[in-house]
Amino acid sequence: MQAPWSKYFRLGLVHFMAYPEVSSDESRMLPTIAAVAADADFEVIELKGVSDPALRQDIRKLCESAHLTVTYGAQPLVLGQKLNPNAVDPDERAHALKQLKAGVDEAVEMGAKGFAFLSGRDPGEANRARAQEVFEDLLTELCQYAAERGDLPVVLEVFDRDIDKKAFVGPHAFAAEIARNVRQKCGNFGLMVDLSHLPLLNETAEAALAATGEFLVHAHAGNCVMRDRSHPAFGDLHPRFGIEGGENDVAELTEYLQWLFRVGYLDEGKSERPIFSFEIQPMPGESSEAVIAGAKRTLVAAWAQLEV
Repeated sequence: MQAPWSKYFRLGLVHFMAYPEVSSDESRMLPTIAAVAADADFEVIELKGVSDPALRQDIRKLCESAHLTVTYGAQPLVLGQKLNPNAVDPDERAHALKQLKAGVDEAVEMGAKGFAFLSGRDPGEANRARAQEVFEDLLTELCQYAAERGDLPVVLEVFDRDIDKKAFVGPHAFAAEIARNVRQKCGNFGLMVDLSHLPLLNETAEAALAATGEFLVHAHAGNCVMRDRSHPAFGDLHPRFGIEGGENDVAELTEYLQWLFRVGYLDEGKSERPIFSFEIQPMPGESSEAVIAGAKRTLVAAWAQLEV
């Protein structure tokens, strides 16, 4: 590919994965966001929730000054509080919805342009039909709330069902079925696909993106380890590209990009360039800056091999 990737997408970074220290120390939020803001390759930053309202405003001002688009990742909220938005139990589901709505409020405060999260735990085959019904109802209510609060897109990320997160959603074809139903009521709903999760779901880029392409509004790229349970990065930990024992490197990223073009997610004629974000995490002893730079080198190599 001769044209720069900036012609086709806005490069983003999942901040709370690239800088895992912010999960336990909010004082590290502003300086690490500033480091991303100073890197002109990144046009988007994906941030977790922030408990301090004053810090939210400081973050918003910093990102606005850098012309850096913010999106809000509620995945840490769902996982950290063990929320289950597809719970069959109405009280448990109502609690999850309340917390997600609070997350939407935070996202609006921070000037975010999208709100992403994941489903709860898979309830098992016997309860999936009922879980799907109530989850679609919750998604509809959450989307309506997000539209009223700030015309905010709501994005459901597809996770693994069997290995690590064991989420309800789940296979990509199932995610597309849910999206099709919710879209009939809410135009601000879409799906996120993550290269890191494809091996964990035993799906190819072709199968995953062909199933979800119609509803795809956000793309992540990263790596995983799944064949060696003793590996320190086993599961859904998003280690750097090319890590020994990992599943994704230049070849897999190239194929993923190829299919993002084929399903129309990446297209020269789009009025707004879509988001393509790295979700990578340094392992103990590794540098965030080095892992981020390595991800960009991987993208450079993959982009050079693309034939569109």
